Amino acid sequence: MANINLEDIGRKAQAVSRRLGILGVEEKNRGLLAAAQALLDGQEEILAANQEDMERAKAQGMSQGLLDRLQLTPKRIEGMAGGLRQVAALDDPVGEVLSMKQRPNGLMIGQKRVPLGVIGIIYEARPNVTADAFGLCFKTGNAVILKGGSDALSSNQAVVACLKRGLSAAGLPEDAVQLITSTDRETTQALMKMNQYVDVLIPRGGAGLIKAVVENSTIPVIETGTGNCHIYVDETADFSMALDIIFNAKTQRIGVCNACESLVVHQSIAGEFLPLLKKRLEEKQVEIRGDERACQIEPEFTKAQEDDWGREYLDYILSCKIVDSLDEAIEHINRYNTKHSEAIITKDYANAQRFLAEIDAAAVYVNASTRFTDGEEFGFGAEIGISTQKLHARGPMGLKELTTTKYIIYGNGQVR
Repeated sequence: MANINLEDIGRKAQAVSRRLGILGVEEKNRGLLAAAQALLDGQEEILAANQEDMERAKAQGMSQGLLDRLQLTPKRIEGMAGGLRQVAALDDPVGEVLSMKQRPNGLMIGQKRVPLGVIGIIYEARPNVTADAFGLCFKTGNAVILKGGSDALSSNQAVVACLKRGLSAAGLPEDAVQLITSTDRETTQALMKMNQYVDVLIPRGGAGLIKAVVENSTIPVIETGTGNCHIYVDETADFSMALDIIFNAKTQRIGVCNACESLVVHQSIAGEFLPLLKKRLEEKQVEIRGDERACQIEPEFTKAQEDDWGREYLDYILSCKIVDSLDEAIEHINRYNTKHSEAIITKDYANAQRFLAEIDAAAVYVNASTRFTDGEEFGFGAEIGISTQKLHARGPMGLKELTTTKYIIYGNGQVR
C-alpha cells in the first residue's frame, strides 16, 4: 500500500514540476508570501501538533539536544515565515543565461539555469526544515517530496497543511509540496528507488540516515553532513576572543550541525588557556574530554577515548586535544572531521592562510564561530542543508544549488 501511495505522490510531483518550472518570478514570490502568512495564521495549530511530538519524544527519552531541534515556539514559527519572505526577496536564479557564444558556423550556444525537477528530502526531527525546504524548492521551480522523521510527524503535517493552504490562496498548485506520512522503513527504502520520478535526493540528519541514503539510493544524492566541527586555538590566539568564540560555538545551540564538538590547542599556551576555558564552560556545565596532556593540566577533565575525536555529541560535551604544531593540528582535524566547518583562532597571518588552504572542509573560518555556517547567515535566506560533498554543491545550499543548467542553441538552418 505504501508503494502505491508513493507512486501517486511521484506522479503528482513530476506533473506539477513541469508547471512550476515555467512559473514567473512574481507568481513564485506571491506563493511564498502567502505560505509565510499561512504559517503565522496557523501558529496555534502548529504549536499544538508540535506539543504532541514533544510529549511523545520526552516519554521515549530523547536527548536534550534533539528535543531542542524538535521544539517549535512562536519565535521559531516567525523565523520559518521570515525565511520564506527572505527567499521571496532573493533574486530568482532560474532562467539566468550563464554564457552565450557564437561558433564559427554561426550557431549561438549558451547555458541557461533551470530547475532540477523533483527533489526528495529525507530528514529527521527538525520541523523547521519542512518550511525551509519548501521555500527554496518552490522559488527554484522544483516540486518537493518530504519524508520527515516519525518524531516530528504531527508537526510536519501541520506545517505542510499550512503551506498548502497558502499556495491554494495564491492560486498555485498545492502539490508543489507533498509529505510522506508513512513512517515505516519500507517506505523510506522505496522512496530511495523512485528514480523514475525523483531527480535528486537530499538526506538531512544524523550519520546513520545519511549513510543509509548514500548506500541504498538509486537516485543521485547530494550528501549533507554531520558536523564534528573543530576550533584550533593557535599559539598566538587572543584568549578573550578564543573563549568567546568557543563558548558561542559550543553552547548557543547544542543540537545543530555547526556547533563546535572538538577543540585543538597548541601546547605552548595550553597550561594558561585550559583553566580559563574550564571556568568559562562551567557556566553551561560543559564536560571536557581531554587527552592525557590536557588532563594533566586540568585533572577534572574526563579522559578522552579514541572514539571521542570523531564524535558529533549534540550535547554539552567537548573533546580537547593538545598539539605541538600547526602541522599536527591540521593533520588531526583532517583525520577526524566530517568536512563541515573548522576554525582557527590566531593573530598569525601565515598560519591563518595555511589553515584556510590545507583544511578539507566546506567552510573554514579565521577568528569566528563555526555557528555561522548557515544559509541565512551567508545571505542565502533559508537553506536546504550543508553539503559536505564535493560535486555540484558544497557548504550551505541555497537557490543556485537547487538548479542545474541546460545548453540552449540558436541556429539558422545549420546542418552537420
